Amino acid sequence: MSHRRNFLKQLGGSALLLGAGSLKSLAAKEQREKIILAHQQKYTPNDTVRIAGIGMGIMGYNDVNDAIKVPGVELVACCDLYDGRLAHAKELYGNNIATVKHYEDILSRKDIDAVIVATSDNWHSRICMDAMKAGKAVYSEKPMVHQIKQGWDVINTQKETGKVMQVGSQRVSSIVFAKAKEMFEAGDIGKINSVEAVFNRQSALGAWEYTIPLDSSPQAVDWERYQEYADKKYSWDEKRFFWWRNYREYGTGVAGDLFVHLLSGLHFITSSKGPEKIYSIGGLTYWKDGRNVPDVMNAVLQYPETPEHAAFQVTLRVNFVSGEGETGYTRITGTEGVMEMHDEGFTIKRHKMSKAPGIGGWDSFATYTKDMQQKLMEAYNKKYSAEDQTEPKLTDITYAAPEGYNEHYEHMANFFNSVRTGSKVVEDPTFGLRACGPCLCCNESYFQNKVINWNAEEIKTV
Repeated sequence: MSHRRNFLKQLGGSALLLGAGSLKSLAAKEQREKIILAHQQKYTPNDTVRIAGIGMGIMGYNDVNDAIKVPGVELVACCDLYDGRLAHAKELYGNNIATVKHYEDILSRKDIDAVIVATSDNWHSRICMDAMKAGKAVYSEKPMVHQIKQGWDVINTQKETGKVMQVGSQRVSSIVFAKAKEMFEAGDIGKINSVEAVFNRQSALGAWEYTIPLDSSPQAVDWERYQEYADKKYSWDEKRFFWWRNYREYGTGVAGDLFVHLLSGLHFITSSKGPEKIYSIGGLTYWKDGRNVPDVMNAVLQYPETPEHAAFQVTLRVNFVSGEGETGYTRITGTEGVMEMHDEGFTIKRHKMSKAPGIGGWDSFATYTKDMQQKLMEAYNKKYSAEDQTEPKLTDITYAAPEGYNEHYEHMANFFNSVRTGSKVVEDPTFGLRACGPCLCCNESYFQNKVINWNAEEIKTV
């Protein structure tokens, strides 16, 4: 009971759910309660999970910083190919932290239980598989793989080793998306028919032109190691290292970085396994800085009818010079309402048609003779009652996460709970490939200028 009171005090009534119609449960609040109570547990030294960060760029530091906030998690080592980031790790986490350039030196250590893989995309699958084979639990940044063909190798390695592996798309752990899933399944927007999902940016940093350190050089960066498995080798190019998202050789462009977030959240809400047909267009319109991926991309994905949902169409859009600043949303349209998702919550605006089809107004009714209009009206009123002719008045719904809520931290907490207990992770490699595979198909469609057919059940192109 004391835990229950602490939960209620922490939640503080700041999760708002107004005008909820056909809710079946309070699953999202129950999820939040479970997480809070789990965080209150006291861990003995034997329960400590010792971790290492592999790839200490922007997401590497963000991942590690949230990971060590989870009770019972201890950072042991950091790995990166740039000396300055290793020096910064010691500044932040202390001189006792081991710093290495080669991830194999992390995997050989017996005192490390789990690794966070936040390197450039081209290294994800190789490091994840090596780590699981070395007996480590793995948290991998999205996209899970750089190329679709690598996906099943990762899935099979996880199954063969039995090691915990979670992919880092935090929307899957969000109470906002949990509540949205609950209400979607309750039928609050009717049957889904279309989705519009957007990530827009308008800044150099938003377009991945990150700050490059003044000591950038082959002496400070292990450039040969970085390119070790690349199909084509390049002479030293600081942009290819510090701006790697801009290059197909190391990153996956806007599709692999941002479309994956959009599809991860959508698949979670709808329980969908993925689309069957994918087509994308785009171009390099503004950020002509040497990159070889588009800065504007639009994609259309067709989802078939399944036992979980009706057939629907998805449009994905990213614009790195949007003209409106940084905006993002996922708008799910159904036959009786629209659910619009934002990071901090969602709204549902509902509109249900009357049983009667309507007569008059913008209608051919007024083009007929007065005698015919009278007869039509009499027949209409006889067939449909006043109630049938009235549109139902449905209340809008608004949901907001508690103040200070951090879904990325929750995703980390869920990962470490699985590491400790062996319980199923919230985003396993199969889910990860089903989310990133169609996004990588968007790249294939763009560069090959063709429609890509996708088998969502077998998770492969057709």
